[in-house]
Amino acid sequence: MAYDDSADLGRLGRQSLRRHLSDAEAKLAEALEQIFASGRHDFAAVAAGLRELRVPRPSGASDPWSVEALESELRLINASLDDAYTRKRTESPL
Repeated sequence: MAYDDSADLGRLGRQSLRRHLSDAEAKLAEALEQIFASGRHDFAAVAAGLRELRVPRPSGASDPWSVEALESELRLINASLDDAYTRKRTESPL
């Protein structure tokens, strides 16, 4: 029998909570909100803001924030969240 996800529709805004964000991911999210609120939206300006705020990279990489680093970190986080969502969804609903 297929899993009925209609009960999950109210939780779409929290779908990443299939696993908790790491401390580093949460710090990145807070910094991104702060940077976006300041009016900076393009990746080069966001990367500069992350350097200014001295936000550590969630992957643990030590090289400075750049457009490429930001894309890489977001891709890694998204893949991890997708994996957790898929794994938990096939095991059982929240």
